Amino acid sequence: MSGHNFGIISAFLLYLVFFISLGIIYYKKESNLSDYVLGGRQLNPWVTSMSAEASDMSGWMLMGLPGFAYTSGMEAAWIALGLALGTYANWKFIAKRLRHYTQIANDSLTLPDYFQNRFRDKSHILRVVSAIFIFIFFLIYTSSGFVAGGKLFHTVFGLPYFWSLIISASVVVFYTFLGGFTAVCWADFCQGILMFFAVLIVPLTAMQYVGGFSATISALNSINAEFFNPFTTPQGKQISLISIISLMAWGLGYFGQPHILVRFMAIRSAAEIKQATRFAMTWVVGSLAAAVFVGMVGRVYLPEVLSGSAVETVFMVMTNKLFSSFFAGIILSAILAAIMSTASSQLLVTASAVSQDFYQVLIRKNASQAELVWVSRWTVVLVSVLSIILALNPNSLVLDIVAYAWAGFGAAFGPTIVMSLFWRRMTLLGASAGIIVGGVTVLIWKHFGWLGLYEIVPGFILSSIAIYVVSLLDKEPSTEIQREFDQVNNEVA
Repeated sequence: MSGHNFGIISAFLLYLVFFISLGIIYYKKESNLSDYVLGGRQLNPWVTSMSAEASDMSGWMLMGLPGFAYTSGMEAAWIALGLALGTYANWKFIAKRLRHYTQIANDSLTLPDYFQNRFRDKSHILRVVSAIFIFIFFLIYTSSGFVAGGKLFHTVFGLPYFWSLIISASVVVFYTFLGGFTAVCWADFCQGILMFFAVLIVPLTAMQYVGGFSATISALNSINAEFFNPFTTPQGKQISLISIISLMAWGLGYFGQPHILVRFMAIRSAAEIKQATRFAMTWVVGSLAAAVFVGMVGRVYLPEVLSGSAVETVFMVMTNKLFSSFFAGIILSAILAAIMSTASSQLLVTASAVSQDFYQVLIRKNASQAELVWVSRWTVVLVSVLSIILALNPNSLVLDIVAYAWAGFGAAFGPTIVMSLFWRRMTLLGASAGIIVGGVTVLIWKHFGWLGLYEIVPGFILSSIAIYVVSLLDKEPSTEIQREFDQVNNEVA
């Protein structure tokens, strides 16, 4: 083993020991399903904001987005802008209302649980349909994190991609299996801080080696002046309106991401959401801007030209060249942090959907809390195995996989969440139609790729139309449902 690898491995081991210890510490504390999947609604604003954003910005923030910026320059800023606006809108308009509504609606623990309670769904159709789409799209999303982990260990240590994949997945599964929601959220808090400083340090240090900010900008201009034009490709071709809409539309996805929305449900008090919003936006704006800059500075700093799926390793390659082995290991742990924070959150949401929305509803209505926790834990293992199978191709692009899953959740659940919180006339049949139309539209549109338009756009629009039309054709919600809606409005006002 080389001295360089030894230093990186030492840093990785310290990192892993810390987070696995978190899982062990919280293992005995998660005695019921509410603790395991929602932390007893006791998260403080710091942990809530960092956990929401760290679980959002998975390995794609340190791999996919820098890789896109490496090849496309400022075109990548459209994604960053869309995500920043979407984050703000989610915290501003959704977080507080969802926190109130999920507690008033029979203390709902999961999104399917909320949908059922919100619309008094005695048929369980909303829970089952929601759980199906959660299972489908989180399989895809979790596999993207495992692909990122495989690339990390393969790039840094030269391990075969398959074994790199197994190692990164095993760590995520272990501490999610043991610790549940609280362990995952505290881990996300620490990981979010690590990710933030890592994504800032790498481009700033690289610029110093190049000769400073002005020298870096001049060098980028000499490579390709089009790099700084957000309206053209590096080849000088005008970026189409459809392309800009597709990139900005990433922001729409926030309204339907279960692993982010569940953080809003878990905060200690709705009154603390304003404070959490400030923390979250500072983190998001700084991290996304730095991630784009990583890719652009990489074009100047790295002598070799990266191509194909290797462009997504630009952060790792720069880190290896810039820093001593141990310090490089700490920074590279930020990628592992991004992977672990998101994949663990996704596994936990999927596990809760299977245990509470499938197992308890359809198989064992009288299952004990301890039994449901164990069903959740074994679901984590099952979903991980399936996600590893989907992640076996080492040439997969992390950003492409994330985009697919992101669109699926955004279209299936986004309009349903927004309209359920703001429209009292929405009905059970309308909600069901919205979830099905949104999810199916993404699956079909992705396959055919019509107009080159990102599938979240037609999915979100058609889902919203389906909810509106079907709800109006259906009979009005009961007086009880409308009274509960008004109660939430009064508390939020």
